[in-house]
Amino acid sequence: MTTADGLLPDRRRQGDFFICDIFDAIPKDDLATMEHPIFSLSTRPDRRILDYEHNGARITVTPSVKGLATIHDKDILIFCISQLMAALNAGRSVSRRLHLKAHDLLVATNRETSGDAYRRLREAFERLAGTRITTNIATGETETTTGFGLIESWEIVRRTPAGQRGAGRMVSVTVTLSEWLFRAVLSKSVLTLSRDYFRLRKPLERRIYELARKHCGRQDSWTVSVDTLLKKSGSASPRRVFRAMLRGMIASDHLPDYLLEECDGDLIRVTPRAGLLEPASPPPVLSEAAREQARALMPGADVYALEADWRAVWARSGGPRLRKPDAAFVGWVRKRAANGAV
Repeated sequence: MTTADGLLPDRRRQGDFFICDIFDAIPKDDLATMEHPIFSLSTRPDRRILDYEHNGARITVTPSVKGLATIHDKDILIFCISQLMAALNAGRSVSRRLHLKAHDLLVATNRETSGDAYRRLREAFERLAGTRITTNIATGETETTTGFGLIESWEIVRRTPAGQRGAGRMVSVTVTLSEWLFRAVLSKSVLTLSRDYFRLRKPLERRIYELARKHCGRQDSWTVSVDTLLKKSGSASPRRVFRAMLRGMIASDHLPDYLLEECDGDLIRVTPRAGLLEPASPPPVLSEAAREQARALMPGADVYALEADWRAVWARSGGPRLRKPDAAFVGWVRKRAANGAV
C-alpha cells in the first residue's frame, strides 16, 4: 500500500517502536530493581538461582546458560528508561519497543566505543533476555506473578563489509522491554540517578548507591544494619567480607551524592552530601496507619516504594509544609490506584 505521493507509509509514526533520540537524557532507574536484588554483582558468569523475600516481596531470579544479568548490564535498561521518561515529560508517545544507536548507549553510560565494547554489549543483551524473573512485586497498579525476562527481545543491525558476514560494527539495536518494566515507566515509578553512577567501577558500589538513592533520597539520613544491607544488596559474600568491602567504600569516599559511616551496633548510616538539593521544610513523617491504608488501596505493592515515590513528588513540588501528611499520602495513593497519576 502506498500513500498519495507514491511512497510507502512512514510506519515509524504509528507507534510500533520508540526512537531513542533524546540527547543528554537524565539518567533514571526504576524503583523496584533499586529496592530489590535482581542483578548479579559478580564479574564472572553467575549461574545461581536467586531466591529473595523481604517484607512480603518475593523474587526468584533464574539465569540462562549465559548467566544472570549483571548490575553493569542494567546500564542498558537505565538508558532505555531515561529515554522513555524524557519523552513522556516532553509529551511524546512511547512504546516498549525501542530503536537505539549502540554508540549513543555506550557514550551515555560512560563506556568505551571499541570493538570489544560492542561485543560486551551483545553479551549484555543476551543475559538480560535470558534471565527470568518470577515475582509478586507490583509495578504501577498491576501485580505480576508470572515469569518474564527483563527484556522480551533484541535485534542488532550491523554495517558489514561485503563477504564478511558478522564482522561489521554494531550500528543500531531494537529492544523490547518487558511489560513489567514498561509499566514502571508509565506509572513513573522511577528516580533520578547521578551521572557519576556510570563512573562507579565496582558492582557493589553501584548497588549501594542505588539503595542509598532509594532509601535515603534527600532525607537527613538513613540507617541500616549490615545484615539488612547485605540481604538487600544481593551480595554473595560472607558478612565479614561484605563488612570489609563497606569499610573500603567508606575509606575511598567516592560514592556520588552520599556519605557512608559505620556506627555502633553493626550499623551503616547514609547521609546526603553537601549540595544535594534539600527541601525547604523537613520531610513529612508518615504513621504506620497511613502505610496500612496504602496497602489496602494497592494490595501487593511495596508500600515503602510508594512512600519514596510520594516523597520524591513532594520534594519536586518545592517541599511544602504539610499539615496532614498522612491524608496527603493516602490521597495520592488512592489517586494512583484509580488512574495511575503521580
